[in-house]
Amino acid sequence: MATRRSSKKPTASKDELLKYYKDMLMIRRFEEKAGQLYGMGLIGGFCHLYIGQEAVVVGLEANTKEGDKRITTYRDHGHMLACGMDANGVMAELTGREGGYSRGKGGSMHMFSKEKDFYGGHGIVGANVPLGAGLAFSDKYKGNDNITFTYFGDGAANQGQVYETYNMAMIWELPVIFVIENNRYAMGTSVQRATKSPSLWERGAAYGIPGEEVDGMDVLAVRDAGARAAKHCRAGKGPYILEVMTYRYRGHSMSDPAKYRTRDEVQKMREERDAIEQVRQRLLDAKATEDELKAIDKEIKAVVNASADFAKESPEPALSELWTDIVIEA
Repeated sequence: MATRRSSKKPTASKDELLKYYKDMLMIRRFEEKAGQLYGMGLIGGFCHLYIGQEAVVVGLEANTKEGDKRITTYRDHGHMLACGMDANGVMAELTGREGGYSRGKGGSMHMFSKEKDFYGGHGIVGANVPLGAGLAFSDKYKGNDNITFTYFGDGAANQGQVYETYNMAMIWELPVIFVIENNRYAMGTSVQRATKSPSLWERGAAYGIPGEEVDGMDVLAVRDAGARAAKHCRAGKGPYILEVMTYRYRGHSMSDPAKYRTRDEVQKMREERDAIEQVRQRLLDAKATEDELKAIDKEIKAVVNASADFAKESPEPALSELWTDIVIEA
């Protein structure tokens, strides 16, 4: 099954570039602040940062409409912000406060927003993939043209439940886009050591699922690939796989010293391939000014700082919350 990639160089208007720039910068500044709060002991448990991968979710969210759904794994803060969830509620949840999206009980890995059609945040590797197909089954059953974006990593791509889901999704022609965020390392294991397959998206060929590899450090390339995938799914043709080649700058989680790769490797990616810097340069080429871009950064930092203040001031959940959301008595 051949890779479906357009030969045209992706383009965007200045207004579109500004939106992508703001959305990606919001994620990065938020994650940097989250890292600081974790270091201060205000965030407990696991905390997986999305720094470096911002173009993936921002590019794909450019193709969504009301009613579309998204479900992901534990590296989820960027997905929340990209779909419109409020920074205050996300940060408060990270710190386990009452003002969080799951009232402080979900933490970094397990928060939800039905209003924004965000269905988690899941801590079990690969377990969200069949759930994503289930969300798509609901829309197929209802007969609408909504689609579900199901995100997982290169490590989860080796899980058996992923392939069971591929099979059922294709049999039922479910409107689900399987997004493999290939950041090259599953925890500390490089993708070269974890599989002999030259690519991950091509495994869908065994089930008849089309797909493609995408440059995940270019938000416009991701947007355009997402448009092809969304068109395919909305037309009732079944699932689609996007293997988005990206890179995380930080460790797998905040407790990861990341000794399995060199500092030079990370620095080279930051200097040569950074997704936000690419859009910044495009904006400068489109006659945006340095002062204009600095003002955007200042405004975003103010929003992120305010979210940290909100989280610190929000009370911890009452002990009675231990008994909520557990059992519904008929």
